Amino acid sequence: MRIAVCPGSFDPVTYGHLDIIKRGAKIFDKVIVAVLVNSNKKPLFTLEERMALLREVTAEYSNVEVDTFNGLLVDYMQRKEARVLLKGLRAVSDFEYEMQMASINRKLDEEIETLFVMTNNQYSFLSSSIVKELAKYDANVTDLVPPIVEQSMRLKFQELQGNS
Repeated sequence: MRIAVCPGSFDPVTYGHLDIIKRGAKIFDKVIVAVLVNSNKKPLFTLEERMALLREVTAEYSNVEVDTFNGLLVDYMQRKEARVLLKGLRAVSDFEYEMQMASINRKLDEEIETLFVMTNNQYSFLSSSIVKELAKYDANVTDLVPPIVEQSMRLKFQELQGNS
């Protein structure tokens, strides 16, 4: 079975992420969307909320699984018996960082291959950070994230404003 892992923080999941996941689902028998715990970031959504949103927006793909991990990605991949990392690239600026990551992952486990997929041009500017900033100021993000994600962000920002 050809298994690919598509890692990320997905805070929140965008149409750019979904583009990569959907395309990966056409290529691989199974795509594991692995939500990472990044202690360097302060996420808008909890880990559980991010996973629930991902499960909802990927429900139509029977070969996509949503999971989480903490620690080294290569260790997680070994546990899942996955050999391919599926990564989206938006621009040249992404490539330098992703190349470093691919190289270190390969050094840690020479069996791991990284497959870079160019993001659809309509999402090349898109990042979770941009979406959160727009939603925070009540800008229209309808074309950037699925409706359930937009609704969840609106509620989350209302909640945060109520607590300040």
